[in-house]
Formats: sequence, C-alpha cells, structure tokens
Amino acid sequence: MFLCGRSEAGKTSLTQALKGEPVVYHKTQYVNHWDVTIDTPGEYVENKNISMQALCCFSYESDVIGLLCGADEPFNLFPPGIINACNRPMIGIITKIDAPGAKVAMVRQWLEEAGCERIFPVSSITGEGIALLKEYLGEEKKG
Repeated sequence: MFLCGRSEAGKTSLTQALKGEPVVYHKTQYVNHWDVTIDTPGEYVENKNISMQALCCFSYESDVIGLLCGADEPFNLFPPGIINACNRPMIGIITKIDAPGAKVAMVRQWLEEAGCERIFPVSSITGEGIALLKEYLGEEKKG
C-alpha cells in the first residue's frame, strides 16, 4: 500500500501499527519501502508541483493507494476526483481519531469526494480500526 498524506498525518505511525511495532514518532525524510507500505514524506503532497507526479509514480509500485488525513487536520489537500489520476484502488484512512477535537465526519467527506472506495478510521495509538484495515489489505493481497 502506498501511503499518501501531509506531514504529520500519521503515515509512519500507521506503518508501525500495521507491523505491530511500538509507535514512535519519526520524521520521514525520503521514500521508505517496507514489507507492506511505501511511506512517503508529507512534502510530496504539500508541494503542488510534485504531488500529482509522486502520486502516480508510486501508485505503480503498489496494489492499493491509501490517502491519509488526520481527524484533527484543519483543511484538505486532496482535490475531488483525485482517484482518476491513478490506476489502482484508492482507500481513505482517517488517522488520529482519538485526537482532541477530531472531526471524523468532515475528513470522511473529504476522502469520499477524493474518490476513496472505502474509508478506515484508525488510531495508531489505541489500535482502533487497525485490525479492520489489516483484514482489508489481506483481502487485496489475495485478490
């Protein structure tokens, strides 16, 4: 799964949670290829000059694209219909659902407008939603 989201959206933390590792903050400086994820720096999404090229390029290396938005994010970086730029299934992952002031319904709407076919609210800290996401990823691997 290719993880795409702004800086501090929780991409690396989600990767750690999916692998069953302790969640420890680590700023991603370059593209990391793990056994189940491609973790990219948030700057790839935040910079409009490279965001679409990076999304398309790394999507070719994955089975699924995961758009990440923190439930505490004040605005959305993903345009409506962004799924049309890629040829892979795209899911939405709402991270930080346990954050103070989390706005899960608003972030869900953003991800639906982007074209995500399924949306997974998760907390890498409490583990909520991680099992359901892992189950989905296991189905994608088999399919």
